[in-house]
Amino acid sequence: MSQPNSPDDIRPAEGYAGDVTPETAARWLASGEAVLVDVRTDAEREWVGFVPGAVPLAWKQWPGMALNPDFDAGLRAAVPAGGKAVLLCRSGVRSVAAAKRAAELGVTAYNILEGFEGDADADGHRGNKGGWRRRGLPWKQN
Repeated sequence: MSQPNSPDDIRPAEGYAGDVTPETAARWLASGEAVLVDVRTDAEREWVGFVPGAVPLAWKQWPGMALNPDFDAGLRAAVPAGGKAVLLCRSGVRSVAAAKRAAELGVTAYNILEGFEGDADADGHRGNKGGWRRRGLPWKQN
């Protein structure tokens, strides 16, 4: 995918507000313009890393990757009425599904392109090809 022309370009999407780059999401989080909701599992955040200030709210739960029955209530609690959310997962797939659900709930929701770890490289490894962490945006690891 090519990068947007301006820092806050939003790519159109079907069923939710749109897709944004990790850099745009980071700016919105830092300015208070959006709530960053990390939809990865607790294990992913614990072992791979997390974004300071993000709301941890799994879309699917490990093991088994069943949908989180508390997702709707958690999202409503995390995002103020009229606010917007940027959703982050490992590679930008689960966050699309979560953004669609958020939109159904009336939340202005954006998917963060590339996710936290980015796409897999030719060797099947993540973390080398795009993603929040690779782009040098704020993150921590336990």
